[in-house]
Amino acid sequence: MIGKLNHVAIVVPDLDAAAALYRDTLGATVSEPEPLEAHGVTTVFVHLANTRIELLHPLGNDSPIGRFLERHPDGGMHHVCYEVDDILAARDQLKERGARVLGDGEPRTGAHGKPVLFLHPKDFCGTLVELEQV
Repeated sequence: MIGKLNHVAIVVPDLDAAAALYRDTLGATVSEPEPLEAHGVTTVFVHLANTRIELLHPLGNDSPIGRFLERHPDGGMHHVCYEVDDILAARDQLKERGARVLGDGEPRTGAHGKPVLFLHPKDFCGTLVELEQV
């Protein structure tokens, strides 16, 4: 069902500093910040040869990422994203197997302009899982 690892998302308290760390210290290619109002975040993608790292920072006062930073002021890993060919078929199959889809269960447009869903971390070893249709 799942394909390759699309990205690992890390919440950061200072987006500019985190982007500079990956760009200047580690020598990675780093995208420009992109605000995603529908998700309440600003994202920066670090491009690696085999995947990406998504740096997340709160956008607005009611961002779910803001609540994450309240609990983890230094930031930390937020979720992993796996690719799927058909997000609706994957959702239905996962629900049949007992997995919980967060929100209303309908895909939303993600950072890459593609449909995404999130799966409850309690169903996946304590890890929030994002599925992205490719």
